[in-house]
Amino acid sequence: MSDMDKQVKQEQPVQEPATPPKPDEAQVPGGKDKKPKKEKKKKTVGQEILSWVLTLVAAVVIAGLVRALLIEPVRVQGGSMDTTLVNGEVMLVTKPEVLLGRLERGDVIICRYPGRSNSTTMRLGAPLDVSLVSHTLFVKRLMGLPGDNIEVRDGHVYLNGQMLDEPYIDNDKWGGRAFGPYTLGDNEYFVIGDNRASSHDSRYPEVGPITGDMIVGHPKLVVLPLNRIRTIR
Repeated sequence: MSDMDKQVKQEQPVQEPATPPKPDEAQVPGGKDKKPKKEKKKKTVGQEILSWVLTLVAAVVIAGLVRALLIEPVRVQGGSMDTTLVNGEVMLVTKPEVLLGRLERGDVIICRYPGRSNSTTMRLGAPLDVSLVSHTLFVKRLMGLPGDNIEVRDGHVYLNGQMLDEPYIDNDKWGGRAFGPYTLGDNEYFVIGDNRASSHDSRYPEVGPITGDMIVGHPKLVVLPLNRIRTIR
């Protein structure tokens, strides 16, 4: 054998034997080892209960925010808005217009009256009591804005001396209590039912013009019953 052949053989790399994988390790293609998965700790009964309670509280808070700031269903009770709205119908009431102060004269609104609320106190212990206030809500039509001079005669509304055209009122719904003339103050709004002959509203001294914080929503749509779905005008 020549010296050249010996030199070639000596320069060939020597392969080391592969190290066998350890018993507790898994080998994946590509030569990378896969680490064993960590087992998740099981929750205790107390942790499970706390998780459910927090989920329920979060759901209640979110639902409350949606009803307060965006939209909620309200059922019509009584006939003071006949025939625009009928007793028992369910309306979809939106809130952004009220919060942003974008209501207009002639809008149908949801409002509350002074002195028409109930308070319930929850006693949670000596240092803490929680009072819950529920308001009776009314659906009326907003007919007077701050600065308007309002008068009502035979059910017809006069704005600054001019009778308003109200085609949504049936002929048999006119009449009822008279009002004014009266100029609304900076934060006063005049509300009245479409059934003028049978509506308890701003014409009565125990109600009077309401303040802006008493307007809580703007009905946009009747959603129930299904055969009477319509927009509210």
